[in-house]
Amino acid sequence: MSAVIHPGGHGAAHGHADHDHEHAHDHPHGWRRWLFATNHKDIGTLYLLFSFTMLMIGGVLALLIRAELFQPGLQFVNPELFNQFTTMHGLIMVFGAIMPAFVGFANWMIPLQIGAADMAFARMNNFSFWLMIPAALTLVSSFFMPGGAPAAGWTLYAPLTLQMGPSMDAGIFAMHVLGASSIMGSINIIVTILNMRAPGMTLMKMPMFVWTWLITAYLLIAVMPVLAGAITMTLTDRHFGTSFFNPAGGGDPIMYQHIFWFFGHPEVYIMILPAFGIVSQIIPAFARKPLFGYASMVYATASIAILSFIVWAHHMYTTGMPLTGQLFFMYATMLISVPTGVKVFNWLATMWRGSMTFETPMLWAVGFIFVFTMGGFTGLICAMAPIDINLQDTYYVVAHFHYVLVAGSLFAMFAGYYYWAPKWTGVMYSETRGRIHFWLSLLFFNITFFPMHFLGLAGMPRRYADYPMQFADFNAIASVGAFGFGFMQVYFFLFVVLPMMRGRGEKAPQRPWEAAEGLEWEVPSPAPFHTYEHPPRLNASATRVID
Repeated sequence: MSAVIHPGGHGAAHGHADHDHEHAHDHPHGWRRWLFATNHKDIGTLYLLFSFTMLMIGGVLALLIRAELFQPGLQFVNPELFNQFTTMHGLIMVFGAIMPAFVGFANWMIPLQIGAADMAFARMNNFSFWLMIPAALTLVSSFFMPGGAPAAGWTLYAPLTLQMGPSMDAGIFAMHVLGASSIMGSINIIVTILNMRAPGMTLMKMPMFVWTWLITAYLLIAVMPVLAGAITMTLTDRHFGTSFFNPAGGGDPIMYQHIFWFFGHPEVYIMILPAFGIVSQIIPAFARKPLFGYASMVYATASIAILSFIVWAHHMYTTGMPLTGQLFFMYATMLISVPTGVKVFNWLATMWRGSMTFETPMLWAVGFIFVFTMGGFTGLICAMAPIDINLQDTYYVVAHFHYVLVAGSLFAMFAGYYYWAPKWTGVMYSETRGRIHFWLSLLFFNITFFPMHFLGLAGMPRRYADYPMQFADFNAIASVGAFGFGFMQVYFFLFVVLPMMRGRGEKAPQRPWEAAEGLEWEVPSPAPFHTYEHPPRLNASATRVID
């Protein structure tokens, strides 16, 4: 759709009724609407539904892991199958659930927030979504291949990967396809943000969610080819006689770890920066104050992205690196906590003396700050080389990254869903159900992962299907919490998402949150199929539309 300013400079909230009947023929119906979707809202919805499906599959694998660990001894599965569960749980959650969910939010919200008619490359947008379906099917179907699914851990370390069956090749293929999808999505997001903002929206007036995604998209383009290189070298080692990671042929398995974590650590921030953006939108709305230190938030986000490239080997303190290397990565890792601390300080300062109310989106946002900060502190502890050498590959690390990823990424996504879904669906969610979902999820999450800190400090290794009796009590508690947390997400889908998708509930006003700022609140609820027939003009504060 052309991005020409209408001579009259129509406001976004006007002219929709006039245009709806003209554009009725533009709306594809039935299966064609979804298969050939080029509308950013439809593609955003597809991404979100896909990622929730993968969340459920990954969640079932997690519950199988926790069922096995409920008590000592082997209950249900042998150690090999247990390792397949841990590997596939990690791969499915990272590449199938968290990343696509944030791309779904980006597709839905970035054009709405910057006043763009759609994403820059609408057909490529469709293609980058549909690429994920065969990749996901390949990944999940690897369980049914000879020898079962890959069992090398989600990090796919050599030499284990060189010894796996054909499912390893299927996994590598799936990762390549998912990586290609990510890169296309990132190009689309960058071009959309840089070229299609409404007149008057300078870079430093963009919503924080748009900023965090712009930086995330650059990160994705930088590191996905690194992962592609690592798994391609694994593939050639397996089938074409190379010896990149095979010591018998002069290769080095530690080199794989360096390449993987050079991708893997920025990847961690790819999964958290959009969450920072969502929380930075929600807290000002419910504190009824502008975001404290907007510019410092932008610079902190960029600093995190840049520093994320120089901390990778803190995952590798036990590989025998020289002392100077350990010191460098230790200090670099501690340095990255500074911009992260700036963000937490700014969120707290935004809430300070604000007129706060705690509707469900705000509950999730505050819950996010609480649990993410706990995960951040355990990250600082793991950054210390002398301590980490003892904690390496124990349940302490499992506790740390689940506090950052489940409590970080997932809590922020729920916050974003409750915040924006009234705009997407045109109906309000049930506040009572939202609160039940929040409080029980928070409770079960902490019951699941907090005991893992103690297990790790006591020396329980991760990825083990069996363990000594001394670890039994905390494992039993964690398993009970995991099942509770899993059931709460099923509850969320059945009793919050489905009723909203069916349009059941109180009709959502155009501006469901009185103090929410941004262009997305200038369009009707639900947002029309074609949002901005003419780009909105912005006033000096870049919040309200000038008619």
